[in-house]
Amino acid sequence: MEELKTIADLLSRRNEIDRELSSIINRPCQRGHLGEFIASKIFNIGLAYSATTKGNDGIFLDGPLSGKTVNIKFYGKQEGILDIELANLADYYLVLTGPKSPPKSSRGDSRPLIISNVYLFNMRKLVDSLKKRGIKIGIAASVAKAYWSDAEIFPRSKNSLLELDTQQIKLLKLFGS
Repeated sequence: MEELKTIADLLSRRNEIDRELSSIINRPCQRGHLGEFIASKIFNIGLAYSATTKGNDGIFLDGPLSGKTVNIKFYGKQEGILDIELANLADYYLVLTGPKSPPKSSRGDSRPLIISNVYLFNMRKLVDSLKKRGIKIGIAASVAKAYWSDAEIFPRSKNSLLELDTQQIKLLKLFGS
């Protein structure tokens, strides 16, 4: 009974925080919506009006990717998997992740909402490469380490498609561990 009381108390506090966050992002406080809001502010992305737009979450508003569609993912860990929606495939996937971790049981573990790494994938190139390797594309598609490494834009800049400025780096660091 004491465990349930503690859980109820913690959930009450969490619900209050979620209400505050929802009032800022103007959507329910869920990992995906938070990631989209954070990314939109840091990377100047115009979010789609509806959160249910198929295949993409918005478009880049300036810079070298201006006008390109983007699907934003916010994962608690970087486990080498990526949810890929082939219908209306976005030009790019911008993936915010927590720390790198091999896929394993979640028992006794947590997935805090932090940003340790950011990746930018050119989706047409990635999908073509995965198909050539015979990888099943869809929910939890297995993406090899080399692709993640090549797509990294934070904290290391290995992907020249989008180079971060000092303000973007500073903002991303706010969400670190």
